[in-house]
Amino acid sequence: MPPSPQATIEELLRRMGAGDPPERIAALVSDDVDWYVAGAVDRVPWIGRKSGRAGAADFYRQIGERLISEKVEVSDILAKGDRVVVLGALASRVRATGKRIETEFVFDFTVEAGEIVRFRMFEDSHAVAQAVV
Repeated sequence: MPPSPQATIEELLRRMGAGDPPERIAALVSDDVDWYVAGAVDRVPWIGRKSGRAGAADFYRQIGERLISEKVEVSDILAKGDRVVVLGALASRVRATGKRIETEFVFDFTVEAGEIVRFRMFEDSHAVAQAVV
């Protein structure tokens, strides 16, 4: 029996927080994932639509290459059926510019059979785009 949707997302957060390699983090993602982070894709290379597990790994790789994580605080995890929503705040520093990004976030996941099949991230995309230039 696969883990519950909430347990899957808690494991994802654990792997992210532990600095696991992008491929290990993305191992929790379906090859058919519907992955999208809205924002200025012409300025911020890690956002936009990603394809499959490899696209999710690329997302985490690009973030690791371009940002220094300074704070990630999860304030709540809400689960209902196959949907899990994570609320929190983060702060990162852009390696290329030295600018700091501070934003609240919402991660919206759908998990089926222990794999993430849908992901949306909501954050202050304007602040992110301003920090990378």
